Amino acid sequence: MLKSLISRTAKTPRAPRIRRVCVSPIIVKNRQTLTDSTITNVVVAAPTSEPIKVKIPMPVSIREGYLEVREVETEILITTIEILSPTNKRIGKGRQIYEEKRAQVLASRTNLVEIDLLRKGDPMPMMGNDIQSHYRLLVCRGDRRPYADLYAFNLPDIIPAFPLPLRSGDTEPVIDLQTLLNEVYDIYGYDLVVDYSQQPVPALSEADAAWADALLQHKGLR
Repeated sequence: MLKSLISRTAKTPRAPRIRRVCVSPIIVKNRQTLTDSTITNVVVAAPTSEPIKVKIPMPVSIREGYLEVREVETEILITTIEILSPTNKRIGKGRQIYEEKRAQVLASRTNLVEIDLLRKGDPMPMMGNDIQSHYRLLVCRGDRRPYADLYAFNLPDIIPAFPLPLRSGDTEPVIDLQTLLNEVYDIYGYDLVVDYSQQPVPALSEADAAWADALLQHKGLR
């Protein structure tokens, strides 16, 4: 009985399986060893004992001023006066910063006076206005928005005087900007600083160039 049980449960040993692995032959052709003679077109800088002076670009910081009219006792901002600079009118970061500041003022009750005495560059945005002029004065009262008063004028024109907006009920002084600029020009001797033999940038139209040339000759500056 025991032998019969053993004979039934015992497993017949199997022959081990042999796996065949085929290895493809590796053929190496034209094997070469790199030497100094085979390396070409390599430039090696000779070590220097002294450093080479170089110049790197630096960030340019431009400070732009503005005027504010505030109440004496409370310091409440009544009016902001902005004189546009070339960076304000040139497409780029300077214009973006100014337009953001302009939007903040227009979103408040603060009056805005914007003076643009630059012929070059795009004027500040205004809705439904396609007036073409060399220069602009914008008087925007906080209690009358979105409407504002625009003074548009060209090179031969006298700069128009404008009222400085204050709080409702206050007496508003009239700003004669042309007279102020004439006085600053004379006090600081700009006739000795500006080279009037050079042509202005951007170039003037034929009519404006003739007007400017006649004026400068009359003043003895050309």
